[in-house]
Amino acid sequence: MSHTRIGILTDTHLGDPKLLWDEVGTAFAGVDLIMHSGDIVGLKILDRCEEWAPVLAALGNNDAGCEKDPRVKPMQLLDIEGFRIAMVHDMWPEDDPIDVLVDRFLHGERADVFISGDSHYERMDFREGVLQVNSGSAVLPHQWSPRLGTVAILDLEPGQLRAKIIRLGETPGLANPGVEFTFDGTSVHRIG
Repeated sequence: MSHTRIGILTDTHLGDPKLLWDEVGTAFAGVDLIMHSGDIVGLKILDRCEEWAPVLAALGNNDAGCEKDPRVKPMQLLDIEGFRIAMVHDMWPEDDPIDVLVDRFLHGERADVFISGDSHYERMDFREGVLQVNSGSAVLPHQWSPRLGTVAILDLEPGQLRAKIIRLGETPGLANPGVEFTFDGTSVHRIG
């Protein structure tokens, strides 16, 4: 049986790839693909992520100059292990009805998983048959100063989808405000 593991991050807002925490690479150990849902700011961040796995990204509102890179598109649509994944940077408000989000942000394209960013707040929801994932920010969680934040992992097998948002740890002297979530294929659970 095939299996695909995807690492998700967003809102890095970094020009210097050395500022992307090693903890992100540790969290993404063994992933088959990394999806960055925008506000990359500098393409060298994607290069750094490619040290861990191939990368695709959504164009964010702070990504001037990134649009010519073949890894970056305003919307990414992927079919993996029988699931359709759609990724854009901004899907606000995320709690609008699914049909409204499909029309407004996905140009009518339906998907099983919506990945977005922009808010710097981690969020996971499952409704109307769609898993919504906003991984929060790995480096600027909740719009706070630079510190360890959150990333997400999708595990896909034919007929089975699981996901989690994980905290990357604590930066000495700086609290990580992130919240962890899991999705077991039928429901989302907040941890802690």
